[in-house]
Amino acid sequence: MKILFLTDNFPPEVNAPATRTFEHCKEWVKEGMDVTVVTCAPNFPKGKVFEGYKNKLYQKEIVEGIKVIRVWTYISANKGFLKRILDYLSFMVSSFLVGLFIKTDVIIATSPQFFTAISGRWLSFWKRRKWIMEVRDLWPESIKAVGAMKKGLAIEFFEYLERRMYKSASKIVVVTDSFKETLVAKHHVNKEKIAVIKNGMNNDLFSPSIKNIGLLNSLELNDKFVVGYIGTHGMAHGLDFILKSIKKMSDENIHFLFIGDGAKREELLMLKEELQLGNVTMIPSVKKNEVASYISVLDVALVNLKKSTTFKSVLPSKIFELCAMEKPILLGVEGEAKKLVESYKIGIAFEPENETNFINKLKEIQGKVFSDNNFDRLRNDFNRKNLAKQMLDFISS
Repeated sequence: MKILFLTDNFPPEVNAPATRTFEHCKEWVKEGMDVTVVTCAPNFPKGKVFEGYKNKLYQKEIVEGIKVIRVWTYISANKGFLKRILDYLSFMVSSFLVGLFIKTDVIIATSPQFFTAISGRWLSFWKRRKWIMEVRDLWPESIKAVGAMKKGLAIEFFEYLERRMYKSASKIVVVTDSFKETLVAKHHVNKEKIAVIKNGMNNDLFSPSIKNIGLLNSLELNDKFVVGYIGTHGMAHGLDFILKSIKKMSDENIHFLFIGDGAKREELLMLKEELQLGNVTMIPSVKKNEVASYISVLDVALVNLKKSTTFKSVLPSKIFELCAMEKPILLGVEGEAKKLVESYKIGIAFEPENETNFINKLKEIQGKVFSDNNFDRLRNDFNRKNLAKQMLDFISS
């Protein structure tokens, strides 16, 4: 079977969408599928093309058996709503035009921004092939949740497009049970055409290991209890709340390590300096093959989002990589994520944006021991290879 996959994030980018798409497609190639990915020049999140690439009309490479075609887009950093919309629109047009000339049996287009899905729908019409929409985020609900746009004609138009995409797709893949419930209840999508394929973990890349002593020395964190946040520093992640809460803490033995880039990073750096936080280290994103070393030095992994009803349906993918390395989760997310962490007994949840609760739960997790068996169970249940096979079976059927 020939599969055409449209995504605006792909390795060497290291964010969750790029990782999920790559690891699924890699497994599909092993199953004998002919997979072509149409994406753009790697530039996320800084809006700068990675070394070794150019933002050209068309360039092709083979990555672990996957045919990767990169198209020209208007590139912007992961900040500034209008510029990002131009970025999304340009990929929609470029991926559609290139996709017209690619032979395929099925088309998959992935969100969260559904301009990629529009390209998939157009290609489905012109090529007379069925298309599948992968919903990794409820967009535009998430735009409203972070305050990037207020209710108005633009949002209403996006919501109209959202409904059109759900209706026209032959099948829909979502990443949480809550997403499926929302699509069925709110958008009246037939539940039979929806499959829940959650994010998972690459057990070959992430596995339990001792702390990287050399890295600890270089970070000057040898004698510290290290709480780490690794991921995008964006509007949704509420890291300003975390920094302000740290200011109120008195335990000098605790050190916070933030790794990543995003729309809010510069503001967070300025806030760190303003608050004079000597127990916080902030470094830019690291390469994918270095992430495991940084996770290894953590005593507790922080996963946080702003307080919003929308985010109760979210299941942050970073939870799985952290748990693959048996790092307890200090979770500032309600809903499905909290249910997962508590049911597997792999961490402690605090109420998002509740300063007192955050500090108390951090003290609690310092003295708590988590069973290796709980992490083993999660690794087995969310093995990325198995999840990729489930998605392929759903596509093929």
